[in-house]
Amino acid sequence: MAAHRKPRHSPLGGNTARTAATLALAGAATATAFDGTGHAEPQLAPSEVKAKVDKLYEEAEVATEKYNGAKEKADTAQRRLASLQDEAARREDRLDSARDALGSIAAAQYRSGGLTPALQLALSDDPDQFLAGTAFAERAGDRQSVAVARVRKQLREIERLRGAARVELASLRSRQAELKRNKETITEKLGTARQLLDRLPPPERARVTADGGASGHASRADLGDGRTALPAADPAAAPGSRAAAAVAYAYQKLGSPYVWGATGPHAFDCSGLIQAAYRSAGVSLPRTTYAQIGAGQRVSRSQLLPGDLVFFYSGISHVGIYVGNGQMIHAPNSSAPVRLAPIDQMPFAGATRVA
Repeated sequence: MAAHRKPRHSPLGGNTARTAATLALAGAATATAFDGTGHAEPQLAPSEVKAKVDKLYEEAEVATEKYNGAKEKADTAQRRLASLQDEAARREDRLDSARDALGSIAAAQYRSGGLTPALQLALSDDPDQFLAGTAFAERAGDRQSVAVARVRKQLREIERLRGAARVELASLRSRQAELKRNKETITEKLGTARQLLDRLPPPERARVTADGGASGHASRADLGDGRTALPAADPAAAPGSRAAAAVAYAYQKLGSPYVWGATGPHAFDCSGLIQAAYRSAGVSLPRTTYAQIGAGQRVSRSQLLPGDLVFFYSGISHVGIYVGNGQMIHAPNSSAPVRLAPIDQMPFAGATRVA
C-alpha cells in the first residue's frame, strides 16, 4: 500500500513557492522603503521649516499663557481652600468652647433634676437634629438660650465654611485638570518643533532659530562680556524711575534660559520676564499676557518709550519690554534665551505703559 501513496509536495513547491518568493520580495521592498531615505517625509526647505516652527512656537505660547492663567487660578483656589479650612478649624474650637459652657449648665441641671430638651439637642453631635429643635431652645431660660444660640450659630457657620470649601476644592481640581491639558499641549508643540529643527543641518538650524537679523539674536551668551555691544536704553527716556529700573533688570537677564511657566530669577517665559522686571521695580503685574496688556495705559507704537510693554499676535500671546531704538528684550521660546530683538519681527498687537 505504501508504494501507491502519492509523493508529498514541498510546502514551497510550484505556485506556492512562487507566491512565497513574491511576498518575500515585496517584504524586502517594504523593508527598504522603511529604511534610510525610502520612508522619509519630503524634505522641507529651511524657510518652510521656519514657518512651521514659528507657528508651533506661537501655539505653544498660547498654551503657555493659558497654563499660567490656570496656575494662577489654581494657586488662588488653593489659598482660599486653606483659608476656609483654617477658619472652619477655628470655628470648631469656638464650638467646643460653647459646648463646654452648655455642659456646665447641663451638669447643674442634671444635679437638680435632669436636662431640658433644648440642652439635649444642643449637646447632640447631629447638627441637623439640633437645628430642627429651635422651638425647644426658645423655651429655655435666658442664660441657657444665649448658650444654645451661640452653639447654633457656630454650627451654621461651620456648615457654611465646609460648603464653601467643597466648592473651592471642585474649582481647584478643575484648574489642575486644565493645567494638565495645557502642559500636554505645550510639550507636544515644543517636541514637534524640536523634531523639525533636528532634521536641518546645524548651519541651517542656527539660521532658522536666529531671532531676526544680526541684532535679533544678541544675548549676553552671544557677546561674552561685551555688554557695551548692545544698544543701551537711555534712562532719561523712560517715563519714570520704575520703568527705567525694569529695563535695567531686563538687560541683566540677557542670556537667561527660556522655561515655560518660569518667572525668574534664573529662567523665564515671556510674561514671566515682564512680571519679574517690574517686580524688581516695586510694581506688581498680572501673570499672563492677556492681563498684562490691561495693566496700564495703552500707547500707540509711535509713542513707545523704554519700559513700555509690547504685545504680539492677534491672541496677545507674546510680550516683551521696549528698550528704545525699535528694540525690545524678550524671552522668545525654548529655542533661544532672553535676548534683544526688533519689535517688527512679530505681528504687533499693542503696547501698554505701566509706570
